[in-house]
Amino acid sequence: MPRYCFSLQVRPDRTEEYAERHRAVWPDMLAALAATGWRDYSLFLREDGLLIGYVEADDLTAAQAAMAATDVNARWQAEMAPYFTQLEGAPDEGFVLLREVFNLDEQLAQHTRRPDLNEGNRS
Repeated sequence: MPRYCFSLQVRPDRTEEYAERHRAVWPDMLAALAATGWRDYSLFLREDGLLIGYVEADDLTAAQAAMAATDVNARWQAEMAPYFTQLEGAPDEGFVLLREVFNLDEQLAQHTRRPDLNEGNRS
């Protein structure tokens, strides 16, 4: 399953309010995310407003397009937009995808398949 990580910047003076809004996401928004292919979706917020998101989807572009076609997403994004800095358009259109540079499970699987890699740095 493809994994995606992204970042956005929440206004530092609104981090608590933003977090509070996410403790009670609308049920129809939750249902729309699940129905459009967003899985294992999490958001992490640093005190200075750095927001990191993680999601699994067969195709993130398709999942985003499917969400964009829902009325609930338009309403949610309109309500969330004021929480973000330097945003053009809806928050779900402005995030920056991050490149994955390490995955423990993938590297462990490589070592299991290739015993010669286990000979590495033994000290």
